Amino acid sequence: MAKLHVRKDDTVVVITGKDKGKKGKILVAIPEAGKVVVEGVNVVSRHTKPQGQNNQGGILKKEAALDASNVMLYCAKCDKGVRVEHKVQENGDKVRVCKKCGAVIGK
Repeated sequence: MAKLHVRKDDTVVVITGKDKGKKGKILVAIPEAGKVVVEGVNVVSRHTKPQGQNNQGGILKKEAALDASNVMLYCAKCDKGVRVEHKVQENGDKVRVCKKCGAVIGK
C-alpha cells in the first residue's frame, strides 16, 4: 500500500499548478492513487442531471483530486510550506516537526 507525506485534516500549501500558493485543509486523502482533495483548491464544474424528487440538477462546483506531490505541509509559525522530520517526544508520542523552526505540526 502506498504512503503519503500528508494526511486528512492537515493544512497544506499548493506548490505548483494553477492554484500555486493557495492554502487549504485536506478533505480526502487517497493513498492508493497518491492524490489528495484540498478545500477550495482545484475547483471544477460538474454538470449534473436531476436525480429523484429533491435533487436539483445544474452546474455544481466541487474540489477535484490533485497529486499529493504538488502540496506541502504548512507551518503556521513559519507561515509557509515546510519539510518535516519525525521525532519521538518524552512521553513516547511520534510527532511531525518543522525542519526550519522546530514547531510541532498537526496533532
